[in-house]
Amino acid sequence: MSKVLVIEDDPNIIGLICIHLRDLNLEVETANNGIDGLKMALTNQFELIILDVMLPGMDGIQVSQKMRALNCRTPLLMLTAKSEEFDKVMGLESGADDYLTKPFGVRELVARVKALLRRVEFQTQSPTMELTHSLVFGALVIYKEKLKVLLNDQKVQLTPKEFDLLLLLAENPGISFSREQLLEKVWGYEFAGYEHTVNSHVNRLRAKIEPDINNPRYVLTTWGVGYRFNDELERS
Repeated sequence: MSKVLVIEDDPNIIGLICIHLRDLNLEVETANNGIDGLKMALTNQFELIILDVMLPGMDGIQVSQKMRALNCRTPLLMLTAKSEEFDKVMGLESGADDYLTKPFGVRELVARVKALLRRVEFQTQSPTMELTHSLVFGALVIYKEKLKVLLNDQKVQLTPKEFDLLLLLAENPGISFSREQLLEKVWGYEFAGYEHTVNSHVNRLRAKIEPDINNPRYVLTTWGVGYRFNDELERS
C-alpha cells in the first residue's frame, strides 16, 4: 500500500484529504507543523507528500527547500492560498512538483495525486523489466521507462520535474528551448509566468549531473534564449 504524508495545520483540510486518499486505498500519515513534517519526510518512506505553504514552526517553502537540499526526492504537491501567487512561484522554485490552490475541489485533488503516484509506480517496477528506451551519453544514462538516471554507474536522485526537464532536453540535443517553452512542456500551460522556476530546476539538475557546474558538459545555456542539451557528446 502506498504511503502519503500530509503536512497541514488545518484539521478540517486534513480530514478532507485523508478521507479521499484512503478511498484510493492509500495509507496516510499526518503532521500539523513544518518541523515534525520535515522530520517524518526524512526518516520515513513516502510515495507522495502533500505540503501546505503556511505552517507553524517551519513554513512549507522551507520544508521543501530542506528536503531537496538533503536529496529527498519524494514528489511534492504543495497547497497554496488562491490569491498568493508569490507562494506558488516560491513553491515551484523550492522543489515542489505541483501545486493546488485553496479552496480546491476533491476531483482535482484526486487527479493530481493519481498523476504524481503514477510516476512512483514506474520507478518501483521490477528491475528485470526490459528497458528498450534509454539515452546514453558517455557516463550519463537516462532510462525513460524506469524514470531513472545513472551517472558513472551511480543512481542520480532527481525529482520528477528534474527528470522531465532532463529527458526533454536530452531527447532533443542541440535544440535550444526558451524558458517559456520549457515551462509549458514540463510544467504545463497553467504555470505561465513562472519562468524563474526553470532556472532553479536547471541549477539543481546541474548540481547533480555536471562534473563542473561552472562549466556544464550536458545542459548548456544558449545565451539570450534558454537551454539546450549538448549535441557534441558521443551518443551510444
